Amino acid sequence: MLSKKIKINIYKNIILPGVLYGCETCWLKLTEKLKLRVSENRVLRRILGPQSDEVTGEWRKLNNEQLNDQYSSPNIIWLIKSRRMRWSGHVAHIGAKKGAYKVLLGKPEGKKSLGRPRLR
Repeated sequence: MLSKKIKINIYKNIILPGVLYGCETCWLKLTEKLKLRVSENRVLRRILGPQSDEVTGEWRKLNNEQLNDQYSSPNIIWLIKSRRMRWSGHVAHIGAKKGAYKVLLGKPEGKKSLGRPRLR
């Protein structure tokens, strides 16, 4: 049986980077943000386990506020926003000559050919 501290470290160092991979460049809709937040809460509820009620002594799931109190790190949406800001800073530092800067500004040049790419 692993302790809660080890489970939290596994979540932060293995699961979270896998979920956040490539989040700097993709745009999330509101429904996708909600799904990410729900899945994060589900994982944290699973890690932290149920809590006994002080009055009745019954076991119950943690609500979102209690999860945020016990898991002191920022939520997944905040992490995505901070990674995007860091990425845009790197791209802005690159300069106008590179293609990533043009994508950041939203002014790509050229045309994409129609149809499926042909294998040569």
